[in-house]
Amino acid sequence: MSSEKIALTQTVHKGGCAAKVAASELRKILRQVKFPAAHSALLVDGGLFDDAAIYKVTDEIALVQTLDFFTPIVDTPKLFGEIAAANALSDVYAMGGRPKTAMGILAFPIATMSEQVIVDVMQGASDKIAEADANFVGGHSIDDDTLKFGLSLTGFVHPQKVWSNAGARAGDHLILTKPLGTGTMTASLKRQESTESDIAEALHSMAMVNNAVDYLTPQMTGHIHAATDITGFGLSGHAMQMAQASRVSLRVKTERLPRFAKALHFLEKGFLTKAHRTNAQYTESQIDAEKLDSLHKLLIHDPQTSGGLLLSVSAEMSSLIVQALRAKFKSAEIVGEVLPPQDKAVIFE
Repeated sequence: MSSEKIALTQTVHKGGCAAKVAASELRKILRQVKFPAAHSALLVDGGLFDDAAIYKVTDEIALVQTLDFFTPIVDTPKLFGEIAAANALSDVYAMGGRPKTAMGILAFPIATMSEQVIVDVMQGASDKIAEADANFVGGHSIDDDTLKFGLSLTGFVHPQKVWSNAGARAGDHLILTKPLGTGTMTASLKRQESTESDIAEALHSMAMVNNAVDYLTPQMTGHIHAATDITGFGLSGHAMQMAQASRVSLRVKTERLPRFAKALHFLEKGFLTKAHRTNAQYTESQIDAEKLDSLHKLLIHDPQTSGGLLLSVSAEMSSLIVQALRAKFKSAEIVGEVLPPQDKAVIFE
């Protein structure tokens, strides 16, 4: 079976970040685990569902540690590797860090797939790791029934310059760097109702490395108070987690949310994933989306794979920051603001 002929999305039941364990179920599981007491050098752990852990090494250096892997979300092996790597690298960038080393996580059905498939997957990942100026240093593989691939990453950040999801301040503006809609568009691909060419804009976005740090001046980065990347729990879930971690509320102007040109069309056609439902359930008690029509309600719950960064930034610097980000992220937009705590964590208007 050649790499060119296999359609990877047809070999798995769920693809990309839509394959995540539902957030409410994950929280239920984690509450039953007794974790070790945190070391004093551990600045950020998993308690607030942040994107990566931060461990202080010296007064100048902290480690950023994360991992991410999933099943194929596209048909082309090399593109799958690119997207899987970009998605994993995003967690380091979402903490304000820079990735340094990457290790591959691979499950591969060696009896039913050509080795050329995984060569292409790993080459796609390697290309993105090189783009991030990091090193591909090894990994671990198993023989499994379905293909899964991702990365374990280590990066560096200054301990005083960490972006977490817990720093949003009332009065901040919210910036989203990539369009929404990867979940529904890739669902159409898996159902063979579209081709990769039909959803090229989403594929390009998912393969784009979320390196915002290098496009901002030190003055600008100092005005970024909180950050998270939008992935499998959708804009609704990740925005809710930022609001709860920061003990604020977010007001999102839904008409300003960047979205792919065909996103609402695919949602209207009913190309949905299980995560559309579980994300809605996860957030229903903590968000106010009553003013939205049915399609925009689906859009805010759409599970993103390698989605954009949601940044909480000083209002006086937001226009300059979004202008700088547009050098790479053409769709970057100011989409809302941070409020003192309200009845709901996130208010969609």
